This record gives sequence, C-alpha cells and structure tokens, in this order.
Amino acid sequence: MTPAVQARGLSKTYGSSPAVRDLDLDVSYGEIFAILGPNGAGKTTTIEILEGNRKRDSGQVLVLGEDPGTAGRSWRARIGIVLQEVSDAGMLTVHETLQMFTSCYGTARVTGEVLELVGLASVADSRVRTLSGGQRRRLDVALGIIGMPELLFLDEPTTGFDPEARRQFWDLIRLLAADGTTILLTTHYLEEAAALADRVAVIANGRVVAVDSPARLTAHVDSAATVQWMEGDEIRVEQTEFPTELIRQRSADGTELAHLTVTRPTLEDAYLHLIGLA
Repeated sequence: MTPAVQARGLSKTYGSSPAVRDLDLDVSYGEIFAILGPNGAGKTTTIEILEGNRKRDSGQVLVLGEDPGTAGRSWRARIGIVLQEVSDAGMLTVHETLQMFTSCYGTARVTGEVLELVGLASVADSRVRTLSGGQRRRLDVALGIIGMPELLFLDEPTTGFDPEARRQFWDLIRLLAADGTTILLTTHYLEEAAALADRVAVIANGRVVAVDSPARLTAHVDSAATVQWMEGDEIRVEQTEFPTELIRQRSADGTELAHLTVTRPTLEDAYLHLIGLA
C-alpha cells in the first residue's frame, strides 16, 4: 500500500540557506509519526510542504495519494492541521467557533461530540478570549478534527503546556489514533515522542538522519550499560554489554555493591548523538 505520506528528495532553500535538503520520508496509514529536531532543522518547513501550504524547490511528494502542491479542495478536506500559532476570533464562543468551521465542510463531526472529545464541553459557551492556553490548544485540535480528517498534522502541539495538561493532550491524541486517524507531529519534547509515536524521524540540517521506533533509536548509539556502585568511599563506574555478568562477578564473594545503579542509553542520548551534540 502507498504510504499516507511519501517524500523523495524533498528540498527547500530560502535565499542561500537550505532549510530542507534531499529529504526522504514515509508515514504509514494509521500510525503516529513524530519528527524531532533542533530549531532550524527543517521540521516546520517540511510539515508546511506536506500540508500544501509552502512550495518545494524540488523532490516528489505524495500525501494521501496526491501532490499537496497541486491538490484541490476535496483533498484538503481529508487533512486536518493544527499550527504552532493560530489567530482566532476571540469574541466568538467555543461552540460558535466550531459551528463556523463546520459550515466549511461537506461532512463534519457533530459539534457536541467534538467538544466532549477534546474536553471543552464545559466551556462551550465561553468566549475564546477567556480560555486558558491549554484550552485554546484543545480548541485548535477541535478545529483540526471537525472535518473528520484521515491525516492530522500537529506542529509542536503542546508547547507551553504544563505537565498535567500535556499528558491529558497525549490521551486525546491516542484516542484519535485509535479511531483510525493518521497523525504526523513535530515536537521538541523527547518524552512526548517516546510516549506517543510508533516511529520517530530525527532531522538535522534539513536531512533525516534516522527513522525508527523510540525504543530502537537507542541502537544508534553505544548500547553498553553503565554500572555504578560504591566501594568504601570510592565511586566505581564500568561500561559493559553484560551488566548482569559484571554484577555477578563483583558480588561473587558476597560483597555488597552499595548504591548500585545500571543505566542504558536513553532516547535523549540517541537524539543528541544523531544531531551532533554528543
């Protein structure tokens, strides 16, 4: 089956500065796919090209089987977009805002069901300008899914969220994915990618440098475990591929390994390595 998103040799330059360089990407139907990368890596430019909101310089792109650069209104109705920043009509109520967007689609979700889904039913009659930051972000998602999109783009959706609001938002994304929506998100939060994504692409300097599941991305760095313990007043640290054997040997005579810890490379270690900061 053709992927929901497919890019080959995608490139975009602003003046003399390349933002995206010969980028390849595949996103399967039904998966949550995350793009990680530092500021300026090309994440947002890539997303905007895939959304059809920015022209590419070269390369081939198919999104839901069509070229987003030339696709029409029927294709656009099949995607949902949640931008980093949204200008809204703050004088309208939450319900009125959703109703306004509903009128733009031939087929749309029931407004009340969407409000329940995103956790805004209790503030349906509140004016948008009175909402908290987290509630506004939920409204952005509501507007992104009101047209029942097959593919939802989320560009850094939880920036500025407190930890509790972020985890509530994750639950919402999981619900959408369970309902069959393909989700492509960019994020700065490694724990967000680890918690949500089926696969992660790491972008650095406009190129994809690795694509894998969050768990398997750690294979891109030294997989040796770090074993640390105390011997008297001295801290001992050793790296080994076989930490259990090392611990068995060190404690074979009954010696207690005080303050023993065993750690393996994390997603953060892999990410920093892949973008050249470790």
